[in-house]
Amino acid sequence: MSALAMGFFVAAVGLLNVLPSYGVLPRFGPFPVAWFRPLFFGASVLTVILVHLADRLAQERLGRAETLLWTAIGALGVWACWDYYVIYTILNEAVMFFTGREATIALAAAAVTLALCWASWGLPIALLGAIALLYLVTGQYWPGFLQTAPNDFIETVAQNIWYDADQGILGSIMAIILSTVLPFIVLGAMLDGVGAGQSMIRISFHLMRRLRGGPAYAAITASAMFGTVSGSAVANVVGTGVVTIPMIRRRGFSPNFAGAVEAAASTGGQILPPIMGAAALVLADYVGVSYLTVIVAVLTPSLAFYLSLYLAVYFQARKLGDALVMTDDDAEIEVQDWLNLVLVFAPIGIVVWLLIAGMSPSGASIAAILALFPLSLINPAVRRNPLLLIGALARGGQTVARLAIAIGVVGIIVSVLSATGIPTKFAVLLNSAFDASLFLALVIAACGCVLLGMGMPTLPAYIAIIVVMGPTLAQFGVEALTAHLFVLFFGTAAGITPPVAIASYAAAAISKGKPIATAIASTRVGVMIFVIPFAFVYNPILLGVPAAGVEFTLPAYVWAVLRLALAIYLFLSGMGGFDRTRLSFGERGLRLAAAVLVLTAEPWQQAAGGVIGLALVAQHILRHRDTHSIPQNAGAR
Repeated sequence: MSALAMGFFVAAVGLLNVLPSYGVLPRFGPFPVAWFRPLFFGASVLTVILVHLADRLAQERLGRAETLLWTAIGALGVWACWDYYVIYTILNEAVMFFTGREATIALAAAAVTLALCWASWGLPIALLGAIALLYLVTGQYWPGFLQTAPNDFIETVAQNIWYDADQGILGSIMAIILSTVLPFIVLGAMLDGVGAGQSMIRISFHLMRRLRGGPAYAAITASAMFGTVSGSAVANVVGTGVVTIPMIRRRGFSPNFAGAVEAAASTGGQILPPIMGAAALVLADYVGVSYLTVIVAVLTPSLAFYLSLYLAVYFQARKLGDALVMTDDDAEIEVQDWLNLVLVFAPIGIVVWLLIAGMSPSGASIAAILALFPLSLINPAVRRNPLLLIGALARGGQTVARLAIAIGVVGIIVSVLSATGIPTKFAVLLNSAFDASLFLALVIAACGCVLLGMGMPTLPAYIAIIVVMGPTLAQFGVEALTAHLFVLFFGTAAGITPPVAIASYAAAAISKGKPIATAIASTRVGVMIFVIPFAFVYNPILLGVPAAGVEFTLPAYVWAVLRLALAIYLFLSGMGGFDRTRLSFGERGLRLAAAVLVLTAEPWQQAAGGVIGLALVAQHILRHRDTHSIPQNAGAR
């Protein structure tokens, strides 16, 4: 069986599980946990193995020994899934005591999951899962607050790792993926497969071709649209960057900056409504709010982040001045390009409309998928080859299968944390160490997110850190939704944060820039993704929903937005060292300090920061009002 066939099976059975009733269409799911979860996970294991073997074969690096090894791993995974079905069926009828056999199978399932995760996602997340597993069985021997109570090895391993519908590899987190996230991932793959991507890029460049930073602005716009659909920064960089990055370079921007713009814009797609990434869907389920509430809450912060990217390009274009080459940068656009936009905006519009109407996220996404089949006939390529839709569906299934493996490891980590009580212990320890310092708690949570997010997908990083830091932030009075969004933003930011900035490295490979230099440039361009979360924690009115813990009033909201806009201007000009002309170190420091004051919770500090910031900007503009750009040879890139 081919990797595409297995991917199609994963997508099809996953969609049938959450397919709502539409008129005469029957409702198939939700399927019983006893057979559906092991079936889905077993299919995911086989899919990931087949994809891996196909890649190795294409590289002409697949040997007989490796083939036999992965075949054995696949067989072991399928056997563990079959045993889960058998045991779970027995547990539904009678009480069962686990034996060494079940503990052995649980360890085998964990080993298969870790091995596949290593092959698919790299070492960091697999290593973290292995450490968690080791801690589960040896915690009673660890020192200090890490020490756990003695436990029954067999019972602990069997139940916490494999044979439980609420925890472990096939536990509640996997259930969220199956019930909510899966259809959105398939929708993203379908949107990519129907062929509107290139049309969107061409139109973006056409509309912004006369602006000084045109290609970079177009790259931000196109990447934002595709990022919210795909939910994957790296996939977005690769998908859109091959077109946008060369055009940015041709305008005169450096390779590092060109890659940085694409990486930052692609990364931000995971926090941009209306679809966002998989982590936002899990967040809604965790916090206990509707997905529509999450969309509304994140709207202002995400738009502020993209405003900051446009502003970063604007300052860089002014810094380069006449060094920029005003090329046409215009790809020929046809009527078909405009028609193809329907294939993106119509499904997204359907999702938003149905969410507002009260339909579940999974139901809304499936409705959009069904609508895509007839809509895709707008594209002549699909009319000539309708099998493109089946291929897109299969690739969506492959993406889901890879995610399921990563979530299996996260299930191990979360189960271990829950069984050992580490999050509660950590919250008590942190409170006693820092007393009532919310800022320090936020900094620790932010650092934890970035560290865990290095080399890990956003969703696993978000889940792992919120389980640990959630209780701590709650004790400081931060509402659950606010805390979760804070962690989500920083988990997303890890994609552009050195030294393991995966999105930046992918962009550097296209731009021919230096990987570390591109990552540093990405951090500078996207710096507001590190600042905005602090802003909405101290000013929850920015989230605009009651779940943020503050009563919404329009004047307060407008005042908060104006302060955030001023802070973005001050931060970016201060970090870049340029406004209308170069800024001195003193001016840069004052702008950064004023930006921090503007975003604090104290009214007098906000007012002081606003006055200082506006005075600095006004003074600079008046002093350099006749300055339009700096000489060509002065523009450092």
